[in-house]
Amino acid sequence: VQLQASGGGLVQVGGSLRLSCAASGRTFSSGIMGWFRQAPGKEREFVAGFRSSGGNTVYAESVKGRFTISRDNAKITVYLQMHSLKPEDTAVYYCATTPKRIIVSAIPSQTSYDFWGQGTQVTVSS
Repeated sequence: VQLQASGGGLVQVGGSLRLSCAASGRTFSSGIMGWFRQAPGKEREFVAGFRSSGGNTVYAESVKGRFTISRDNAKITVYLQMHSLKPEDTAVYYCATTPKRIIVSAIPSQTSYDFWGQGTQVTVSS
């Protein structure tokens, strides 16, 4: 499985960006997909994720109402639409996945994921 993240860039406070994560070697018929981020000097943290079956979607409290995770099954691509961006959203964003069945409560856990993309930088300037 390979994941290719793209769409990062420099945006002003209050702006929007859409990240994409193209997956090869798997489909969305099972498992979970997620987005994580790591700011300079900080631990990597969960942003959003979903379980392929059942439509369970989970968001970090810090992004609820501003970020939306979605998918295109035909393109095997996951998106992270980000609105109302803040300086604290500045980070390298990573997509991740596993084909294994994972319970909803484990979606935010990094150890639930087996495959990771290379990351894409998002910088929010004030």
